[in-house]
Amino acid sequence: MDISPITDIYPFKHNYFKLKNSNYHYIDEGKGEPIVMVHGNPSWSFLFRKLISELSRTHRVIVPDHLGCGMSDKPQNFQYRLETHIDNLEEFLLSLDLQNINLLVHDWGGPIGLGFAVRYPERIKRIMITNTAAFSATRIPWRIAACKIPWLGEKMVRNMNIFCRASVRMTTVKKLPDNVKKGFLLPYDSYENRIAVYNFVKDIPMLPESPSYEVLVGIEHGLWMFRDYPIAIAWGMQDWCFNESFLKKWKKIYPHATVLPLYNAGHYLFEDEPEQIIAFLKKFLS
Repeated sequence: MDISPITDIYPFKHNYFKLKNSNYHYIDEGKGEPIVMVHGNPSWSFLFRKLISELSRTHRVIVPDHLGCGMSDKPQNFQYRLETHIDNLEEFLLSLDLQNINLLVHDWGGPIGLGFAVRYPERIKRIMITNTAAFSATRIPWRIAACKIPWLGEKMVRNMNIFCRASVRMTTVKKLPDNVKKGFLLPYDSYENRIAVYNFVKDIPMLPESPSYEVLVGIEHGLWMFRDYPIAIAWGMQDWCFNESFLKKWKKIYPHATVLPLYNAGHYLFEDEPEQIIAFLKKFLS
């Protein structure tokens, strides 16, 4: 993948972990207590670039790309499911033997990152939650539900690239600059390279018979383990997918959490309000 068009805004060293005969890409910047950032769909480590630059001044910031995403390999025969993404993150983080992890999650990174946390609560120090869910829900926006329709979803997401293209127009309040749009879309430039994007949508576990439903419910039942941990929540209040009802659920689960509602931010809150979020997280981490 040629990232020369975005190296000025994504200037990090690229590292690879060998995983199931595939290359698992990650950013590893700075020194100190680890911060692990876990992205969702259809983004990649690029989403956290501003946070990486700032927080790596005081911490070791580690940001993997899920298999099928970003600069990681995109195998066509891998089973892209919630559990397998957690397994990959587990294998990777255990290889680094990280302790006192400050975990930051967004979108699908919520159930994946917290899926790891529920397996290894003793390795977690603090949790930072942004526009995600790691619990069962019955509501799904129609534009995402349409992408789950078997024949139509694959055509829209993989053939026509509608999901990725919509993501750079519908996830922020401020209009994204052209080079930032290019950065988000760069890894997903072909039918083959959009395999994980489509499978993430397909895997959204809405019903008990969904393949990943039991895994999600297991994570939801494990969230209580962190009720005494320091928790921070930064939330883009203009997110039409993970709307305020999801924030209310998180506040119910963690009533002690420090919360930053961002009224002029959407789903990609790090694009709309990076300075506010960085200041909030620096204070929380200190």
